[in-house]
Amino acid sequence: MAGAWIDHSQKLNFNFDGRALQGFSGDTLASALLATGSMHVARSFKLHRPRGIFSCGMEEPNGLLEIGDDSRRTPNTRATDINLYEGLVARPGNAWPSLKFDLLAINNYFSALLPAGFYYKTFMWPAWRWFEPAIRRAAGLGHAAEPHTGPDPDGYDELSVHVHTLVVGGGVAGMQVALQAAHAGHEVLLMEGQPQLGGWTAAQGEAARAQVTTLRTQAEKAGVRVVTSCTVIGLYDHQFVAAVQVLGENGPTRERLWKMRAEQIVLACGAFERPMLFPDNDRPGVMLASAVQRYAELYGVACGRRVVLTAACDSAYGVAHSLLAAGIEVAAIVDHRDETAAQAPTGVPVYRSSAIVSVMGRREVNGVTVISHDGRQRHEILVDCIAVAGGWTPAVNLYSMAGGSLQWDQRSSMFVPSKDLPGITVVGACAGNLDVGWVPADNRPTSIALSALGKTPGKIFVDLQNDVAASDVVLAAQENFRSVEHLKRYTTMGMATDQGKTSNVNAIVLMGALTQRTPPQVGTTKFRPPFKPVTINAIAAGRSGERIKPLKRMPGHDWHTERGGLFEDFGGWLRPAAYPRQGESLDQAAQREALRVRQTVGLFEGSPLGKIEVFGPDAADFLDLMYVGTMSTLPVGGARYGILINENGVVFDDGIVARLALDHFWVNTTSGGVDRVALAFEEWLQCEYVNHRVLVTPVTSAWGNITVSGPKAWALLEKAGFDRSLAPETMKHMTIRKTDHAGICMRVLRASFNGELGYEINLPSQETSSLIERLWDLGHDLGVVPYGIEALMVMRTEKGFLHVGGDTDGTTLPGDIGMDRGIAKKAANFVGRRSLLRRASMDTQRMQLVGLIPVDRKTRLPVGAHIVTPPGPPGLIQGFVTSSYNSPNLGHPVSLAMLQEGRTQMGARITAYHLGTAIDAEVVTTPFLDPQGERLHGHH
Repeated sequence: MAGAWIDHSQKLNFNFDGRALQGFSGDTLASALLATGSMHVARSFKLHRPRGIFSCGMEEPNGLLEIGDDSRRTPNTRATDINLYEGLVARPGNAWPSLKFDLLAINNYFSALLPAGFYYKTFMWPAWRWFEPAIRRAAGLGHAAEPHTGPDPDGYDELSVHVHTLVVGGGVAGMQVALQAAHAGHEVLLMEGQPQLGGWTAAQGEAARAQVTTLRTQAEKAGVRVVTSCTVIGLYDHQFVAAVQVLGENGPTRERLWKMRAEQIVLACGAFERPMLFPDNDRPGVMLASAVQRYAELYGVACGRRVVLTAACDSAYGVAHSLLAAGIEVAAIVDHRDETAAQAPTGVPVYRSSAIVSVMGRREVNGVTVISHDGRQRHEILVDCIAVAGGWTPAVNLYSMAGGSLQWDQRSSMFVPSKDLPGITVVGACAGNLDVGWVPADNRPTSIALSALGKTPGKIFVDLQNDVAASDVVLAAQENFRSVEHLKRYTTMGMATDQGKTSNVNAIVLMGALTQRTPPQVGTTKFRPPFKPVTINAIAAGRSGERIKPLKRMPGHDWHTERGGLFEDFGGWLRPAAYPRQGESLDQAAQREALRVRQTVGLFEGSPLGKIEVFGPDAADFLDLMYVGTMSTLPVGGARYGILINENGVVFDDGIVARLALDHFWVNTTSGGVDRVALAFEEWLQCEYVNHRVLVTPVTSAWGNITVSGPKAWALLEKAGFDRSLAPETMKHMTIRKTDHAGICMRVLRASFNGELGYEINLPSQETSSLIERLWDLGHDLGVVPYGIEALMVMRTEKGFLHVGGDTDGTTLPGDIGMDRGIAKKAANFVGRRSLLRRASMDTQRMQLVGLIPVDRKTRLPVGAHIVTPPGPPGLIQGFVTSSYNSPNLGHPVSLAMLQEGRTQMGARITAYHLGTAIDAEVVTTPFLDPQGERLHGHH
């Protein structure tokens, strides 16, 4: 047998389980293993039974291997899905210490004690933790690359495409539709998961392959773009499609993620062959009939010297003809049905109304016992391969992902698409358009035939990958599980990496028979992406390391690096948490910085602070609608703190709004919240307040921000030559001024998030580094210190200032944080106002933001510690700690917390519990430091 897809002139060396083997270019790892006579290639998941290659495609449930070494190791990879390459290294992933001698194969001898759900019942006494370590070591398939081997060296990328017609599947039906669409003048993209086109037809002989070649040539001449080795893994809303293409192991890119939008999607995904159910149907050498045919026709591999076909459909007879033509002996056809129009090859006996009831051999097939359904006829047949053809299952996974419903085809015993979807058409075998005669739904041997065997028959496996037997389905029915989703989870049927491609229909049929329901009454489970397993790096598409979550860098990034900044991710920005000196921890550095800022002057880059400019004649009215507070009464040059709430009244951002002109506002938001605030503004303008003449422009990246704060803040600015109009005596707190300094236009806001005299200098981003460098050089005599986010958090907690997202959550309303003053007097409506009048919003027992000080003035309350009603846990939760720091300026820890009726409990003692530790604290008012606000004006 030559093998239509094999290049015998190019030999490839590979290694399996420590053995040096050889294959050819065009081979898959599975075909190369079969060609070397390697029938036993893996162990099953739970019982560790010997397993061999079962299929010839992505539906493979048995041949799961580890591919590659060290950092290139990929576990749980289907041997049928790996194209052979020079130097490939593969090993079984679920056998120890070796494939032939697997210690956990002892599980098979105790299989009666390991039915479905046994772990739910067995390991509950005396305690799960006694068993957990051993079970976790035994769980899973294969081993991922160890961290010490380094990152994956292979390349991955992604491609975004928009096309008119996307055809999924390169069989004859798919190529014909692609050709028609191209002739109609459409841009057409055809994707096929196999390395070559043809699908089922490619294995039907030379004449059929000639038809495939002709169709491909015509399609390409018509302008169809053909992409092979590319599997569509998911269909999503709005005609969005994802696919993964395997480009090879030796090039710069191993896998490519395709992201596509298509106006018309054609699903021509073909169908999966259904297995036959009989005792010991998991033996190495038991294979799908179509797979045996494909290996012979396309790879030149005889899966057995003498093959028996067991069938419940007509396609088995075509396989018999094909195998004989390839020189493989067909011992017999065992047909579950009593009659069929299909003709067997001359000289091949057909045993009708019969079934295989026993398989000879332990690690390979040596023969079968066939008994008729009525138990009267018995045949012993010596064979080394069993080809099973139990019917076909259209590959409706993608169709179902798109929201399509299925209907049961009684004659063919398969679920087929009920109708085309808008923009999605299903054709070929995927639509159920295949004629394989009458197919019985249940293809198990009869109880009479099993009894006639004269001994206890072996297990009948339904899901080969997860070792789910027919007896497990029986148990699920006895335990009163009726939903197919419950069956799936109780037995783990269809939950393995093959997602039940060969097992689901048989399981549904069995469940129906056990519960007196038809297959459509039982229904199918929900198909979810991905259509076949993919590597994490393929989905990441090269976004590893810093690319996995690109962080924005501040304009002054290099300056902070030179000052020893310890960078962390804050709201998607890479920002210094602190500037630790030699031998200092992060906490120690933050404490030092917070103390020095309050004594001298500090420099802080606030460039990531959200900045939005709001223009227009209706800008003031619009901001009144957006904010709880009133912004329209701001004078030009004035600034006001405000909070934003959503329609449910929940706080989702805060910041300062400053008025630059009658129709021009400068809006600050939190660093991480600027995008959602800008989107919220746009949504209200475009959907509700469509007549407002307002333009919203996010400008965060255009403006840098340097915050100078501390009692010597103005002294530093004065030394740098800033205009005297910015002095605290002439520029009030919460005002903004435009100023020119060194020829640069700046917007200076007098505001403070740490309670000190502060200036937020907004200037063009490109000028940020030069200004902060100049201030740093000039500030040494004043004791200037750079400070990071951690020191800022310490100081704002000392002042009791709110941190949205830290001190608030998805339930926090303005009144909970003391921001409801003035709402009753506000004439204008605003987003979320009505929600604040709901009963739950006005509940007097709501949690409120308060200050806490530990009674011993030493023990810092951990963030997240819960305040529980006496006598302690377990009990009702009264509140929880939201912020907590050691205060270097007060000499003791300070905390903020949400506490039920908090403002009525001032002076009360509460107990916070954290991981079994109880800490007593006193409820106090905030701010903890400088309650009169003198420091805001530089007064000490």
